[in-house]
Amino acid sequence: MPRSRTHSPSVKRSRARRAGESAYGALLVVRTGLMGALALLLLTAGVWTSWRTAQYAMLVEGREHGTMTVAACHDDRCTGPYVPAGGTGERRAEVSIVQAAVPDRGKPVEVTVKPGTERAVRTGAAGVLHAWVPFAGSLLLAALVVAGGMRLRRTAWAMGFFGAVLLGAAFAAL
Repeated sequence: MPRSRTHSPSVKRSRARRAGESAYGALLVVRTGLMGALALLLLTAGVWTSWRTAQYAMLVEGREHGTMTVAACHDDRCTGPYVPAGGTGERRAEVSIVQAAVPDRGKPVEVTVKPGTERAVRTGAAGVLHAWVPFAGSLLLAALVVAGGMRLRRTAWAMGFFGAVLLGAAFAAL
């Protein structure tokens, strides 16, 4: 008479337990991957946004640069006359700059003019730091995602620290 193979209840429970543990492990891997992708997206967006301004603040050689004197501020932009440095362009009656990047009215500011526009970007250390503020914010946001979603606490602390230092340096320079 053939003998049937029946498993005891403990063997069935251990199989079910292993299947549950595998599913939970797979969910952890998926969660970590999604949070990593979100953190990478935040950092990429911060770099992309910052670079649109930072390239003019950092790479001044070969671009139209000079001095702007702040005359008036409206909403979030300030305007004033522009005087080129060393024949890099023409005098302009008015260019505009972001209000957060300028000192008090009447003070001269070293700027680069974006090609084909009347918009200026502050140069020097203060301009470079101000241009990278969006990246600093993305570092702070990504640090929260890395800490909460990926459980990488030390990495998150380092990202948050560097983001806060960059924001503080930009604030101090302006």
